[in-house]
Amino acid sequence: MTVGRANTGIVVVSHSVDLALAAVALAEEMLHGGEVGIEVAAGLQDGTFGTDAVRIADAIGRADRGAGVVVLMDLGSAVLSAELALDLMDDDARSHVLLCPAPLVEGLVVAAVTAASGAPPVEVAAEAIAALAGKRSQLDTPAPVAERSTSDGEVAAFTVRNRHGLHARPAALLVQAVRGLDAAVSLRNRSTGAAPVSAASLSAVATLGALTGHEIEVTASGAEARRAIDAVLALAADGFGENIDTAPARPAADPPPHAPGASPAAGGVTAVAVSPGVVVGPARPLGRRTIVIPDTPADEPADELRTLLDAVAEAGEEIRRLRARTAAELGEAEAAVFDAHLLLLDDPGLLDGARARIRAGEAAAPAWVAAIDAVEGAFADLPDSYQRARAADVAAVGMQVLGALTGDGDSAVEPGLDGVLIAPDLTPAQAAGLDPNRTLAVVLAAGSPTSHAAILVRARGIPLVVGAGERVLAVPPGAPVAVDGGTGEVVVDPGADVRIEFTRRATRLLARRDAAAEHANDPALTRDGVHVLVCANIGSPEQAEDAVAAGADGAGLVRTEFCFLDRDSAPDVDEQEAAYREIAEAMAGRRTTLRTLDVGGDKPLAYLPRPAEANPFLGVRGLRLALARPELLADQLLAIVRVAHDHPVDLMFPMVSTLDELFAARRALAAAVAADGRGEPAGLRVGIMVEVPAAALKAAAFAPHVDFLSIGTNDLTQYALAAERGNDALTALADPFDPGLLRLVAETGAVAGDDLLVAVCGEFAADERATGLLIGLGVRELSVAPTAVGIVKAAVRRVDAAAAAEPARRALTAPDAATVRALLRDTT
Repeated sequence: MTVGRANTGIVVVSHSVDLALAAVALAEEMLHGGEVGIEVAAGLQDGTFGTDAVRIADAIGRADRGAGVVVLMDLGSAVLSAELALDLMDDDARSHVLLCPAPLVEGLVVAAVTAASGAPPVEVAAEAIAALAGKRSQLDTPAPVAERSTSDGEVAAFTVRNRHGLHARPAALLVQAVRGLDAAVSLRNRSTGAAPVSAASLSAVATLGALTGHEIEVTASGAEARRAIDAVLALAADGFGENIDTAPARPAADPPPHAPGASPAAGGVTAVAVSPGVVVGPARPLGRRTIVIPDTPADEPADELRTLLDAVAEAGEEIRRLRARTAAELGEAEAAVFDAHLLLLDDPGLLDGARARIRAGEAAAPAWVAAIDAVEGAFADLPDSYQRARAADVAAVGMQVLGALTGDGDSAVEPGLDGVLIAPDLTPAQAAGLDPNRTLAVVLAAGSPTSHAAILVRARGIPLVVGAGERVLAVPPGAPVAVDGGTGEVVVDPGADVRIEFTRRATRLLARRDAAAEHANDPALTRDGVHVLVCANIGSPEQAEDAVAAGADGAGLVRTEFCFLDRDSAPDVDEQEAAYREIAEAMAGRRTTLRTLDVGGDKPLAYLPRPAEANPFLGVRGLRLALARPELLADQLLAIVRVAHDHPVDLMFPMVSTLDELFAARRALAAAVAADGRGEPAGLRVGIMVEVPAAALKAAAFAPHVDFLSIGTNDLTQYALAAERGNDALTALADPFDPGLLRLVAETGAVAGDDLLVAVCGEFAADERATGLLIGLGVRELSVAPTAVGIVKAAVRRVDAAAAAEPARRALTAPDAATVRALLRDTT
């Protein structure tokens, strides 16, 4: 950087260190001996993309040599971080700083030249803003025409057609669309007459109470007002990426107390069924979590704000770690529930509320609590039950930050409590940490069947009812509680007759499971003698032990991401070898399928920074990322090769689309074998995941070059039906029984033979209704969660493989998924 006289200083704020340094180098080329102080505040401390208010404030301090400072920013949250940086400074220092909306590269070049001439900050900023004039003239492009004041801005309107209105996901898309633009955008719900809110705040947009059929007015002012309006209207026309064809014409009302799924239980307790299962067990109450806010005087506002920002950053890291663990253990769809929490942490609506209170003299903790309470209350007052459930997300995020502020950050459920967990509600973090071997069932006094916590409890296979009412919180520890998660019945201290009835239900369910478990270690042979392997999907050495205990024939999918999570750098070869060897040894001679690292734009790692992608599900992920980082792939393959010399190992590459990708991966494997020096392991088999429709349609082309094909129906379904995984509004559309998806399975199954195994490792493999269908389509391995192994083996034994081919063929010509299900009912 050029260190100069007392000229106007310049600070470059960018999400990318490389981008900022390159822009500075270009600007310095234009100075021709002139001097100006340029400081960079780019990226986060761990080397990932992002902006940090504290680092910006420090850079401003270094750049200010008495003449003032102009701050240039790239996009989005860089502006928010720069504004927060000013709040960290005293009034005198803040008065010397101008935040400039000029484009980063062109603006920096002009600003540097202008500052070197001795111009004051106002002139430097004005010249930077005008930096695009030359480019516009060259391209004959007129300047933006929507440069108006807020009172004379662009105005438009749209009608909400989403099933659940502008809930968290569509609201997040809208916020992301306008945040990076040079425009002030507000939204007003014409249908309710509510006051306008900022479109740059997720919490504000979500609390509009915008339901299906409501008319939303959009007002924008500024240089890119027209662009902002067009972006919002385009999103609305597309239903914000959700299936709007099946949305109800009017906003859905809350279900009545005794609607299907909400049933009165003995003793007057009413609950909503969420996750099936029948248990009678001792109550294990979990009280409301409270954090005592220290009654200490506030420090200087800048110090209090710095404390809050540090706590927000700490909470964000915790949420990202939890998201990564959930993705490895339960899958990406379940992990996506934490994305809204991360957006809330970056929400100016929350931060501005706390910042205003801190400026008024409050300490960080009470200021944060007040801001959270205001937003949570706004959600809780909404008329729609689905949107009201998002208040729990606000509260959960609030508690995580508050825990970081006070040092009371442990929010986990006590792991030693066996029995029926009774609680006011659960946060997603608590739900993700439940142990299904210890928690027999969950009864929530409040909660929602659509809450993120409910999704995670259900994914763990734990019986769950919600909305049981405050009275259940008075149940003493150890008192017997009967729960039917399939009907919503909750009976506290049940009488003899009720106990007998619940015991019968549980007995019938357990008898079915026990019968399957009794023969879980036996081969799964169809009625006509076809052997179908039933393996387990696992993500840790502990789950490998569970798989063996459950009778799995092998590990059909090992998510090796567990090795790479919750750390600051990638594991080396020796560490990976030890982890994979532990799993292979736990599998006790059963074949272990190790999938190479499957991360990318939608599942980032802190030490693998990647540029932001507009659609990360279609971005640089899986094998694409591995080939882009050959040193990472080389280490993993070498570790796998070492283990394969001593144990039966299958190697599987994820997200393969083309033969060239497979050939490149096999070359990397050959290099790893050469590096190991012992030749190719005798039992090592190589395969690919079939997750991309093109790979399924080209299965015959891949077949000569692999030993097996494993169909990942979770991703294959989302790509084939253009229905994002984890988007609850698209649940009905993302149906693996859809004939279009089944055709892709059939194309893959058609190449199966004695030397080529075709497997299914997605959730579809665990659906007993699909067992005969998949066998009829040529699948000979089903890989499921360890808890489902025995049940799926039992389902295989009920199938006649030869007879299953005909209904499978007919399913391919069915018009829709419902017809396929009816066909399967009629033929079983």
